[in-house]
Amino acid sequence: MKVFLEEKKKRNEILQMLLLQPKLVILDEIDSGLDVDAIKIICEGIKSNLLTNSSLIVITHYPRILNYLKPDFVHIMMDGKIIKSGNMELVDSLEKDGYNFLNN
Repeated sequence: MKVFLEEKKKRNEILQMLLLQPKLVILDEIDSGLDVDAIKIICEGIKSNLLTNSSLIVITHYPRILNYLKPDFVHIMMDGKIIKSGNMELVDSLEKDGYNFLNN
């Protein structure tokens, strides 16, 4: 029940945000507290309602949301600095090898 309420709350927040038709959307950890199905629903709502001239920044620790949103660019931050940039291949490397791949 708690996951359902959290999903509903986040869906309402996303809807309110998108109704404002922002040029820049920053989403911080929107996947926290949500199960796999809820994350997919939230991402589908974002993708289908975000204006084409809007930009989206997603801050997350988990790649699942990125698999749904399909970002153009991925940046890894450490200690407040971007230490590596790339595309979804960067996320795949991070998932496979952890932060060790950054030392190579």
